[in-house]
Amino acid sequence: MTKLDVHIFEIPAENIAEIDKIRKKLFIRPLQLTDYESFSANSFLVRFGQVELWRQTNQWLLGAEGRNIANVSLMLADGQAQTVTIAGLDRPQTIYYTGANDSSEGANVGPGIFGLRIKAEKIPGSRGVCNLVGYPVFSPPSKSAIPQLQERGKLREFPFTCAAFGSNMSPGDFVFLAPNEYISDQTALGGLFFSNPRGGLFFSKTKSPEYKPAVRIFLLVCTGINY
Repeated sequence: MTKLDVHIFEIPAENIAEIDKIRKKLFIRPLQLTDYESFSANSFLVRFGQVELWRQTNQWLLGAEGRNIANVSLMLADGQAQTVTIAGLDRPQTIYYTGANDSSEGANVGPGIFGLRIKAEKIPGSRGVCNLVGYPVFSPPSKSAIPQLQERGKLREFPFTCAAFGSNMSPGDFVFLAPNEYISDQTALGGLFFSNPRGGLFFSKTKSPEYKPAVRIFLLVCTGINY
């Protein structure tokens, strides 16, 4: 069993340059990507950190006028996947993304749930460490007690493996997942995953509170491994 906390932050889109400063203080190793070129082309950025940088990363985000908008705790059995919901799609739509070899692709999805799928697997012969994999996914809203209908719903899922990432993790390790740039277009994979064009209310030490377009940042923190 892997225990994982997912902390979701928002910062004003105008402060997105602060993400680049944080990126430079975290690490690339031991992260692995399915396809570096398409991962970056879809405006995904990922870095790795350990427990001594955890508190500081929180402070950096708060210093960028960030606010913690959600915390989700997951208990992942070996090989089990769970999805953290990011957006509900109430009608059919096309999500555009960059695939392999810089190809422009479109996935026809909806209605349903768009989220971050996270899976953990134990590593044979290693204690206190797991292999964590994450990627965006669309899932239809079919929660049926009838197994055949549930399986049919899974066939209508669409995993965006172009933005998949993985890492070996131990308790105290965390993954920092953020956008390369602000994309307001909610039909683009990077825009739908990271951007909140409607914005949120942000508080500044020097200005009165105001609504601003925002970007989401995800911190995936391993809090325990029991195998």
